[in-house]
Amino acid sequence: MQNQSTRGILYLCLGVLVFSLQDAIIKQVSGGYALTQVVCMRSLVGLPILWFLMRKEVGWATLLQVHWLPLAARGLIMLGAYTAYYMAFPALPLADAVALYFTVPLFVTGLAGPVLGEHIGWKVWAAVTLGFGGVLVMLQPGSGLFEPAALLSLLSAALYGSAMLMARKFGNQLPTSVMAFYQNGFFLLGSALGAALLSVAGLEHATHPSLVFLVRPWVMPTLGDALLISVCGVVAAAGTLFLTTAYRVAKSSTVTPFEYTGILWAPLWGFLFFGEVPKFTTFVGAMVIGIAGLIAMRLSRK
Repeated sequence: MQNQSTRGILYLCLGVLVFSLQDAIIKQVSGGYALTQVVCMRSLVGLPILWFLMRKEVGWATLLQVHWLPLAARGLIMLGAYTAYYMAFPALPLADAVALYFTVPLFVTGLAGPVLGEHIGWKVWAAVTLGFGGVLVMLQPGSGLFEPAALLSLLSAALYGSAMLMARKFGNQLPTSVMAFYQNGFFLLGSALGAALLSVAGLEHATHPSLVFLVRPWVMPTLGDALLISVCGVVAAAGTLFLTTAYRVAKSSTVTPFEYTGILWAPLWGFLFFGEVPKFTTFVGAMVIGIAGLIAMRLSRK
């Protein structure tokens, strides 16, 4: 059992590391390409990989045997979550964008009561409140340093938390590979449709970096950038495989706290690749968010 727990922790930490590299790549290309183009290219590369994983786990026929409507709803919510998350990258230091996104457990905990009917005690609510106190430390509203793009990271966390609650409602009825395949499919279709709608509406210019990343017209990528974006598809599939394996070989209560290792990688990549030096308030706020999230998860399991 101890060996399985160690393996689970290792797989989860590898999955979080792999996904953190994807964040750095997308921030790198956010200055020259449209978000819809990046997501579309990434999804095209990931499609055959996820198809292979799904076929190996349950067989492709399972795609026709599931109720697609809840999967479609979840896929659209996830598309909204990742769109908001990536839109924050051009305007925020990587460490800030990722740390604010790690309020996901707080949103999951807070929404579990009204959505799933789970009992949420006052101690859990206190932990959630503490976590959002850490958010205020990072955002510094009213100080003149507030960046509206930070709200995109929080919106992303809220949407992602809602999608996780939907997955919890599905229980064990749907294999992870099937959900991942449908999610990737909606990313592909949603990004292509979004680009078409923006083009038809003539929305190709903006002033804020986040909006520029969203509405910028598609262009032919250089070979190096095309390879970078394609790596994101491989990264997404590999990360999904690592995380899925982690939760299969070990208890979720053992491995889930190690999701927060992502807060460690973001400032490192931000410093190495973009010369970003995190502010003191970023470290303090991220620490408070992490501690509050761990407390909320522990109390919720009890």
